[in-house]
Amino acid sequence: MTKKRRNGGRNKHGRGHVKRVRCESSAAMVPKDKAIKRFIVRNMVDASAIRDLQDACAIDGYALPKIYRKVYYCVSAAIHSKIVRVRSVKDRRNREPPKRPGFGNRGDRK
Repeated sequence: MTKKRRNGGRNKHGRGHVKRVRCESSAAMVPKDKAIKRFIVRNMVDASAIRDLQDACAIDGYALPKIYRKVYYCVSAAIHSKIVRVRSVKDRRNREPPKRPGFGNRGDRK
């Protein structure tokens, strides 16, 4: 039988059992090592209200708090909501993260 992936789609080498986590969009229970994980950092206040709050703030240079959240997705929900993409057999071997626009590549901008 041929194997699609070297790791079987999991990161469970040597562990017999892994706890499950809830998928953010479908609420399915997914093994933690198989789930697609994203760390989301958002402002607690939406962009339209930030300036109003800064003008009304009594403390100069007050940094608004952020929301830090680790989010888990099952594979099917992550593909459906375009968090990850299906890749060809050749491209599956590439473990490098995709290039993010606007991060560290200032030299190629005009």
